Amino acid sequence: MTKYDVIGIGNAVMDIISQTDEVFLSEMAIQKGIMQLIDQDRAEVLYAAMPTRRQIPGGSVANSIAGVANLGLKTAFIGKVSDDDVGASYAEQTRAGGTDFPNDPVAGGDLPSSRSMIFVSPDGERSMNTYLGISSEVGPDDVPEEVCNGARILFLEGYLYDKDKGKQAFETAAKLVRSAGGMAGIALSDPFCVDRHRADFRRLVKELDYVIGNEHEWKALYQTEELDVALDTAASESGLVVCTRSGHDVVIVKGHERVTVPVHEITPVDATGAGDLFAAGFLYGLATGADLETSGRMGCIAAAEVISHYGARPEADLKALFAEQGLM
Repeated sequence: MTKYDVIGIGNAVMDIISQTDEVFLSEMAIQKGIMQLIDQDRAEVLYAAMPTRRQIPGGSVANSIAGVANLGLKTAFIGKVSDDDVGASYAEQTRAGGTDFPNDPVAGGDLPSSRSMIFVSPDGERSMNTYLGISSEVGPDDVPEEVCNGARILFLEGYLYDKDKGKQAFETAAKLVRSAGGMAGIALSDPFCVDRHRADFRRLVKELDYVIGNEHEWKALYQTEELDVALDTAASESGLVVCTRSGHDVVIVKGHERVTVPVHEITPVDATGAGDLFAAGFLYGLATGADLETSGRMGCIAAAEVISHYGARPEADLKALFAEQGLM
C-alpha cells in the first residue's frame, strides 16, 4: 500500500542565516561571497560568534522534498542528525513542514549535526561556511524499509556517493522502492560530483527511472561541450532525462519524445535552491500524472518562486501559483 507520494534521501544540513557586516567578516576571516567546507572546530567558533541566527532546514534533496510537501503530497526525508540543538530543530521543523523525518536524532554520537552558516552582508552577498558533520555518515542502516516499500517516487542526492556508506544507503533505498513497484531517480548534484563518480553515475542513468541535472552536469557526465550530444546519449540509455539551463529553456527527453519548456527570466533575489525547487515542481507533476510539458512548467514556476526571496524553500503556496497558470 502506498504511504508516500515522494520520498528523498540526502544530506540533512541546517541552514543558519545571520545578518552581518564587513567588519565582522574581516574579524572572523570569512571569505566573502563564496562557499567553504570547514571542520568541526571552525564550525563551533563561527556558530558561537553569529550575532543573530535564523535556522532553516536545508540540503539539496531535502529542499526538493519540502517543496513537494508544500504542494500537498505525502512526503518523507531520510537523513541523519545528532541529538544536539541543531539536529532536534532540524527534525522538528521538517516534521512541522509536513514531511515525515523517520530517523530520530542520534544520541551520543561523536559528530554534531551538519550546518551551513550563511553570513549575509549589507550588499546582499552570502558567505557560506558548511560543516558536513553527521549527515555525511548516513548509511544503509538508516534506510527504513517500511518507508521505501510505501513510496511511489524516490529522489536521491548524488553527493551521497562521496562515501561508501552513503552509496550503500542510496542503492538500498533505490532497490527497496523499485522492488515495491515505485520509481527511483537521482539528482546529479554538481559537475565536480559528476567528475568524482562518473562511472557510477553513467551506470545509474541506465538503471534508474529518471535523472535530473543541469547543462554543466550533463556535459561533465559525457565529457563533451555539446549539450545535444550529452542529452542524446543519455536519452538512449535512460527512461527519462531532465536538463535545466540556468534561466534558459528546460529540455526533457523520454524515449523519442523531446519537450522544450520556456523559462521567463527574472532577476533573482537569491538563486539558492532554484534547481532544488525545479525538481520539486517536476516531481509533483510526475507523481500526479501530468504530462512532461506540464511537469516542466510546474518545475519552472516553483524555481521562480524560490529565487524571488532569500532562502532555499518556498514561501508562497505553490499549488496556488500553478492554478494561476492554468496547471491545476
